[in-house]
Amino acid sequence: MDTVKVIDARGSYCPGPLMELIKNIRREVVGTVLEVWSSDRGSAKDIPEWVARAGHELVSSTEDAGVYKIQVKKAR
Repeated sequence: MDTVKVIDARGSYCPGPLMELIKNIRREVVGTVLEVWSSDRGSAKDIPEWVARAGHELVSSTEDAGVYKIQVKKAR
């Protein structure tokens, strides 16, 4: 299993969690998996939409006790 880099954006609201993902994904090498933790329900929709447009891979998207955990693999 690849190492997963966690971006803890709980308490941040749209577009904060997405901006954190974009900032961090730029620094990583192709193949890196980043997991965004967000307490903003909008992230569950916004992040997967951005991932598809940006050409990365959505690994998983789950919700647990009000925290959305969205895994993204850098694809380019």
